[in-house]
Amino acid sequence: MHFSKPQSVLLAGASGGLACAIGAELLRRHPQLQLLTISRAPQSPFADRGGAHLCAQLTEPESMAETRDFIAAQPELPDWVIHCCGLLHSDRHGPEKSLEQCDDDWLLQSMRVNVLTHIHVARALAPLLQRRRPLLWASLSAKVGSIGDNFLGGWYSYRMSKAALNMLVRNLSIEWGRRVPGSCVVAVHPGTTDTTLSKPFQQNIAADKLYTPAQSAARIVDVLEKLEAEDSGKLLFWDGSVLPW
Repeated sequence: MHFSKPQSVLLAGASGGLACAIGAELLRRHPQLQLLTISRAPQSPFADRGGAHLCAQLTEPESMAETRDFIAAQPELPDWVIHCCGLLHSDRHGPEKSLEQCDDDWLLQSMRVNVLTHIHVARALAPLLQRRRPLLWASLSAKVGSIGDNFLGGWYSYRMSKAALNMLVRNLSIEWGRRVPGSCVVAVHPGTTDTTLSKPFQQNIAADKLYTPAQSAARIVDVLEKLEAEDSGKLLFWDGSVLPW
């Protein structure tokens, strides 16, 4: 099964900087694409291009029924789901440098955004899956969520929540691989992209290692278009290489 020509794509967390760039890249490559978007914003960033939009708070359990009804109301199920929700910092909290800086509420909020939002969309979609219609699911994750690649420590909440997301992706790849043969479920590390998420940390990034949203979006779509069912269950770098879990 090859996923190079999607007819319908569901983009979750669609109002973020990288998500907007991914949506724009998809529409550039596939002008007739049905782009479905979900975010907290009342309107899709692609409202002028048609498609359909759901305003929902994906951290909340009621979003599952809202998302399920939204998807079911569309002319066809999505071929791709790209889930872009993620949280690294807020005005009051940044990544922890030591154990003493860990805060229960912040860890739980990281889990809500970095894990629960993905679970809620997956649970909404699960009853609608069709055995003869393989799906490509991609969660935007992070290399720092790799346990095998962690040699620096720190960033407790972000690392733990992304590691949990990676395990969700691995589990989902196994379950949906059985239910819908030919499906592909992956996590993708986009690289450090010039968005609000990375803004406080860009001073330590070499200029050639900080990517524009358009660059990262093009690379991510390149990777997704080349995926096969055999790639399911992997954590992928932005160039398509496999990262350790």
